[in-house]
Amino acid sequence: MESPLDAISPLDGRYSTYTAPLAPYASEAGLMRARVHVEVEYLVALADLDATPLSIPESDREGLRSLYESFGYEDATLVKKFETEGHGEFSATNHDVKAVEYFVRDSFPEYAPWIHFGLTSEDVNNLAHRLLVRDAVEEVLVPQLRSVRDDLAEMAREHRDVPMLARTHGQPATPTTFGKEMAVYAARLGKALGAIETTALAGKLAGASGTYAAHRAAYPDVDWREFSRAFVHSLGFEHVSLTTQVNPCDDLAELFDAFRRANDVLLDLDLDVWLYVSQRYLGQEAAAGETGSSTMPHKVNPIDFENSEGNLSKANSDLQFLADYVTTSRLQRDLSDSTVKRTIGSALAHCLLGYQKTQNGLGKVVPNEQVMREDLDANPAVIGEAVQTILRREGHADAYERVKEATRGREVTIEDFHEMIRALDVDEAVREELLALTPAGYTGYGAELVDELD
Repeated sequence: MESPLDAISPLDGRYSTYTAPLAPYASEAGLMRARVHVEVEYLVALADLDATPLSIPESDREGLRSLYESFGYEDATLVKKFETEGHGEFSATNHDVKAVEYFVRDSFPEYAPWIHFGLTSEDVNNLAHRLLVRDAVEEVLVPQLRSVRDDLAEMAREHRDVPMLARTHGQPATPTTFGKEMAVYAARLGKALGAIETTALAGKLAGASGTYAAHRAAYPDVDWREFSRAFVHSLGFEHVSLTTQVNPCDDLAELFDAFRRANDVLLDLDLDVWLYVSQRYLGQEAAAGETGSSTMPHKVNPIDFENSEGNLSKANSDLQFLADYVTTSRLQRDLSDSTVKRTIGSALAHCLLGYQKTQNGLGKVVPNEQVMREDLDANPAVIGEAVQTILRREGHADAYERVKEATRGREVTIEDFHEMIRALDVDEAVREELLALTPAGYTGYGAELVDELD
C-alpha cells in the first residue's frame, strides 16, 4: 500500500495506529518469521540426536538462529520470491512452507538434507501459529486488558462512596454506589483475564498422518514420540500426541472462547456507560476542536464506547467462527483451515481496538454527582424496601403489603413516607430509625464492597 487510505480493511487503514502493535504477530511476515523459527530449532534438535550424523557447531547455530531473530522486510520479500518467482537454483514453489525451507537452505546449504527432515507443512504451521498467538496475547492483548481492568479498579476506588440510583428492569431500584458498579466490572474482567492467561497452547510434530512414519522409517531406533514431546515443550507448548496431520486446535478454541468472555464483560460495560452518559450520570470531557455532530454543535457523543461495542461484537463473531472452524478437518487433512487461520490476527486486532477504545472512553468520563443525587431525591420510593424489611423485623406480617399499597404506581414523596411512618404502631426508636432513611444513604455495603478488589 502506498497509504493506509488504500487499505481494504480498516484494521490496516483507518485504525492502523491502534492495531500496529499486533503487526509482528498477525502479518504475513510474522508468520514467515515464526516458520523459520520452527525450522531452525527443529534442525538444531536433530543435530542433538545421537542417531543422526548431523553436527552443527555453535557458530552456525548462532547464524541459524539469527535468521529468525533478525528476520526483516528484506527476508520476508525473499521468502515470497521463493514462493512466487523462484530464486537462484530454486523454481517458484507455489507453496509457502516450502519457500521457507528453501530460504533456510539458501543461507546454510550444507545442511540442506536435514532442513524440514521428515516434516509435513502442518508440523511447522501449527507451531508457528501458536508462537504468534502466544506472543500476541502475552505482549499486546493481556497487557492492554490488564490496563483496562486497572483503570476500572482505580475508578471504583475513587468513587466508592458516590451514591447512585440503581435500575432493575430499567426502573428505579435499591441505590448502589458508582464505585461499586465499576468494581463489579473490574472483578469480572480480572476473572476473564485469568482464564485467558491460564489457557495452555499445545503443539504437534508427528508427520503427514500423525504417525511419525517418515521419522521411524529413517531411524527406527529413535523414540520419535519422546523427541516430539521434548521439542514442542522446548518451544513453550504442551504436546499433543494423538493427531491426524492436523493439530486438533482445541487449545485455540479454548483461548478464543476465553477472549469472548472477556469481550462480553466489556460489551456489558460499554452498554451501561453509554446509558449512564445518556442519563447524564456521567459527564464527558470535550476535546478542543473536536466535532460531536455535523449539525448539532453542542453534542459530545460517547463515540469511544460505541466504537468499542462495534469492534468487540465483530471480534466475538470472528472468534466464534474461528473456534468452530479450526477444530474440524476432513479425514486426516484438508486445506480449508489454512486460509481461515490467517484471519486470527484480524479477530485479535478487533479485540485490541475495542480494548483501547473502552480505555479511551473511561479516561473521558466523570461521575456527575449532582445529577445522581437529584435522581435519588426524585425517587424516594426506593426506600420502601428498607421500610418494609425493618417492619418485618419488628413482627409486622403485612409490612410488604402496606408499603406496596402506599407506593406502587404512585408518585411518592419523602414526606408521604414520613407521614406513613408517623402513623405506624412501632416503638419510638424504630420510628426514628425509619424517618432517618434516605435514598442516598440506603446503599448497604456498596462502598465497602469496592475494597474486595485485589
